Amino acid sequence: MDAQSLRALQAPLKNAYRENADAALVTLKARGALDEANIACKVEAGRALAVAGLHPATGGTGLELCSGDMLLEALVACAGVTLKAVATALEIPLRSGTVEAEGDLDFRGTLGVDKEAPVGFQAIRLSFTIDTDAPQDKLDQLMKLTERYCVVYQTLAKGPALETRLQRA
Repeated sequence: MDAQSLRALQAPLKNAYRENADAALVTLKARGALDEANIACKVEAGRALAVAGLHPATGGTGLELCSGDMLLEALVACAGVTLKAVATALEIPLRSGTVEAEGDLDFRGTLGVDKEAPVGFQAIRLSFTIDTDAPQDKLDQLMKLTERYCVVYQTLAKGPALETRLQRA
C-alpha cells in the first residue's frame, strides 16, 4: 500500500470521527475460559484459541503461552503495524524490518516469595531494525510518530485506569 491509498482508506473514517467524536469510541474485548483441569486460561485470539498457563519460572511446563509473552507480542504487533503505517504515510521506503520487545520480571513478586519484590514488568525495551535509505531526520520522525500512535505502547506508557469485578455464574 502506498501513502495515497492509505490516505484514501482512512479519509472517510477521519471525517466521520471529526463530525461525530462518539463514532470513534470503540470498546475492544477479549474473552477467555478457565481450563477445567489445568492452571490455564483458554483465550479466544481471533480465529484461534490461545491457551495461556504458568510460565516455567512459576511452575509451568512451558507448553502453554505465558501472558507476559503475550503482552510483549501485542506490543510488537501494534508497534510493527504502526511503524509500517507511519512509514507509508511519510513515504519512507522500508525494504524489510523487525520489531523486538523484551521485558524484565522478578518472579519472587509473582510467587509471593518476597513482599518487597514488584509484580509485573519493571522495564520493557522495544527495538526496531529496518532496512532503508531514508535520512536520519525522517527516521527520527518515524520513531516519534510510531511511539505517539501505537495504542499498546501508549497504554503501557500512560497506564490506563483499571477496574476488576467478580461475579457468581
